[in-house]
Amino acid sequence: MDLRHLKYFLAVAETRNFTQAAANCYVAQSALSQQIARLEKEAGAQLFSRTSRSVRLTAAGELLEPLARRILADVDNAQAALDALAGLQRGRLRLGLMQTRASSFDLVEVMAEYHSRHPGIDFHVVNAPSFEMAAAVLSGALDLAVVGLGPRQVPEGLDHRILAGDPLVLIVPADHALADRDVVHLADLPESHQLIQFTTGTGLRRQVEAAFARAGARALRLADDAAVHNVCAVYDSKRLAPAAAAFLDVMERHAAKGQGESY
Repeated sequence: MDLRHLKYFLAVAETRNFTQAAANCYVAQSALSQQIARLEKEAGAQLFSRTSRSVRLTAAGELLEPLARRILADVDNAQAALDALAGLQRGRLRLGLMQTRASSFDLVEVMAEYHSRHPGIDFHVVNAPSFEMAAAVLSGALDLAVVGLGPRQVPEGLDHRILAGDPLVLIVPADHALADRDVVHLADLPESHQLIQFTTGTGLRRQVEAAFARAGARALRLADDAAVHNVCAVYDSKRLAPAAAAFLDVMERHAAKGQGESY
């Protein structure tokens, strides 16, 4: 089974469109269609159900999709392992990174140090909701991701390491009725009070919603010690490429340094 066939197959599976998949793979649509047909012949089953209006995976295609992702991820990891023999002088690191500007953990410093140590490693960075990036690590599409999930929210099959935990806070004007309190419950806010809503599916949005649920109302109890925005690295230790392991090591050292400075 040709790896190129699997790449073309996944391109069609992701776009549900042969024309777009061909463009993404920089090949003619006719060439891509021929390669898919050869893959279907080898597999002994039709992988896509095609009509004039849609392209859908068949049962065989749905079975092959996660396996194909794993196979291609293993090939990337094998190349990364060979690169490691040369002291990580070249290679690629596929990262999922949440936005951490509001966090005590500084990813910019981590990436700067890593690049200075391993300038030959190219970054391929993706930013998406935390659960999407964790799923991408699980499927092998990403080597490692930094997400806003707590330990109990990490998908089964992944390892995790907490890098930082930042308590959620309420920000109000100096003349606000609650400004003189040390501990505030959002349940004390008027029902008409507007709150900033984070993007649905992000780790921070889920932490806020979980805190609302613990408060037993549609208000966040900031006195709740569990109302914390976690910054967590998720990875599959069984498939961790050397470049990703080195990046994880740099993150852990920065996390330990930040925790030490907080005391």
